[in-house]
Amino acid sequence: MTEEEILSEFRSCDALLQGHFILSSGRHSSRYLQCARLLMDPARASRMAEALVAKIPQNIRRSIDIVVSPAMGGVIVGHEMGRALGLEALFLERPEGIFELRRGFRLEPGQKVLMMEDVVTTGLSSREAIQAIRDAGGDVIAAGALIDRSNGAAQFDIPFFPLVALDVPSYAADEVPAELAAIPTTKPGSRAEPSPA
Repeated sequence: MTEEEILSEFRSCDALLQGHFILSSGRHSSRYLQCARLLMDPARASRMAEALVAKIPQNIRRSIDIVVSPAMGGVIVGHEMGRALGLEALFLERPEGIFELRRGFRLEPGQKVLMMEDVVTTGLSSREAIQAIRDAGGDVIAAGALIDRSNGAAQFDIPFFPLVALDVPSYAADEVPAELAAIPTTKPGSRAEPSPA
């Protein structure tokens, strides 16, 4: 699939939105990605996973033993990547604020892992997931995402394969351009608002 075909899939299901959004990080943006909208259609999710698998070099693809993704956003895409690769897919959870395997999931020591996300923004949660996988005995050999919207900021010590990189400028609250500030804000993310001090 071409980049335009991929973005067309996002637009066709309202997964790529235009407006004034407050991101989970607290920064403001004129674009918002809602991968859950894309992934709610199993056929579309399967197409995206197959397109991403095709971007991963064959030598790495053949080495992957299992797919692990962070909940919540990575669960569906991780499952679809597992299906596309013919492998099992596990997910990490944060019951106490730190990623861990639960539900009887476990990794064999040295098992080769693809860590899979839906969207990478800063790379922080991906790095936390990678560390949790390593702590559980896995050998993370690559990371993948449907969308890299980090504008090059997300850096990993393993190969990273996004389906598409999307330049989505974001602004601190005191740096929002006037034309964006004139649009009412929406906070569509999944993270709860911080508690007042």
